[in-house]
Amino acid sequence: MEQFLEKITEINDAVNSFVWVKIGLVLLIGTGILLTFATKFFQISHLRHWWKKTGGGVFDKSSHNKREKGSVSQFQALCTALAATIGTGNIAGVSAAICIGGPGAVFWMWIAAFFGMMTNFSENVLGIYYRRKNEDGEWSGGAMYYLQDGLGSYKGCKYIGKILAFLFSCFTVLASFGIGNMGQVNKITLNIESAFFSDISNDILIAGKIKLVPFLIGIVLMAVAAIVILGGLKRIAAVAEMVVPFMAVAYIVGALILVIIHIPSIPAAFASIFKFAFGIKPVAGAAAGIVLKEVITQGCKRGVFSNEAGLGSSVMVHSNSDVKEPVKQGMWGIFEVFADTFVVCTMTALVVLTSGFINLETGLVNEGVEDATLVAKAFSNVFGRGGEWFIAVAILLFAFTTVLGWSHYGSKAVEYLIGIKAAKVYKVIFVLLIVAGAVMESSLAWDLSDTFNGLMMIPNLIGVIALFPLVKKITSNYVARKIKGQKDVKPLLSYDEKLQKEHEELVENGAE
Repeated sequence: MEQFLEKITEINDAVNSFVWVKIGLVLLIGTGILLTFATKFFQISHLRHWWKKTGGGVFDKSSHNKREKGSVSQFQALCTALAATIGTGNIAGVSAAICIGGPGAVFWMWIAAFFGMMTNFSENVLGIYYRRKNEDGEWSGGAMYYLQDGLGSYKGCKYIGKILAFLFSCFTVLASFGIGNMGQVNKITLNIESAFFSDISNDILIAGKIKLVPFLIGIVLMAVAAIVILGGLKRIAAVAEMVVPFMAVAYIVGALILVIIHIPSIPAAFASIFKFAFGIKPVAGAAAGIVLKEVITQGCKRGVFSNEAGLGSSVMVHSNSDVKEPVKQGMWGIFEVFADTFVVCTMTALVVLTSGFINLETGLVNEGVEDATLVAKAFSNVFGRGGEWFIAVAILLFAFTTVLGWSHYGSKAVEYLIGIKAAKVYKVIFVLLIVAGAVMESSLAWDLSDTFNGLMMIPNLIGVIALFPLVKKITSNYVARKIKGQKDVKPLLSYDEKLQKEHEELVENGAE
């Protein structure tokens, strides 16, 4: 059995390295750059407009009101997407990037996020444009549909589109069980056990193998998840709408307190980010290339894990929005990446870099420091045991809401592959696996799901690149109508002629 697992690990490491390092990150950043130029730097040139329509208008009732059966509001769609993206990657992922790649990894996280804004924007635009209603009257959209009907509409690409859509859906289901479920639950369990039950003996076992405390934590998490997940997207969105703003604000406030306390270290922290962006230390020749490669890889990779721009995941919930204008939901995608990386991840980075556990002169981690507990240690240094409890609760909320969001992604992938009835069975299996995530000790499940995440990215980005002329056309159409005020321009709202007419009437009547 051990030899079998070693072989699986060896194969997975090879695939993971190929997917993420050799082609994935180049494809990811390249796609973001392509779309940034295609949309004429929309994230900068129309910053005031997209901010007003998203974060700046978060208290606008129109973004909260759901006007259509089988949909969720724009704000609920954002919160559900953020629920899935703001997870352990924002805490443990950022500290791991800094520990492995040095402070310079934060710079590349920002670069990936800047271009990722337009990748996420484009995914959402295509998601709304190619979505359709399922048997239950609920919107279904995502990479599988714009691969099938978008890329598949090109001459000679019908079967290529369908094959890529099939592969994307399969990888999504597999990733949902790993990084979207068991990996997140495992992190929750380890942190809760460390913060609240460290004094309880690990010798208490069930059936001679399973630790009692993780098992009980898993049972509680499974019960709560079942209540939410089996209630459908509306219940998930309702919970996300309540929890996500609270958890994000609470964590940012806590991180701000630490940063203010360590404010003399802020200039040095930022200096180290830019100083080490192109390598940990001044070494020559091939060694310098290896160091730089690690810095860039860790920054970009952890950034993608955090904001998921390019994976094609969050578009599956953004497509459930009641919005009719593709660009409107696309702008929420820009805000999603901004909130996740430029706000939450940056706060974590500053907490880590001002904690004293990183040598800002050399960019190296102090001896004996582990990335998994680094943020908790930074908080406990200031707040004592309460700081460790705070991080444990933060990871609980961040990771658990990630589980809720990914349950929707996986169910939509199963719905595409097999049908809506199978998606309901999937949800039950998904919930049951939560206990397995709580008690598992092997890191192989996490490593495999990491690979499946990368495998999701490839077919999705092929579709986005192939359809970038359409994204450019839809964006230019919106800018002409909504920003430049050209009244004679007909809106581009859906690939389906019937939906195009229905939505066009709503838009022209001012309902959108």
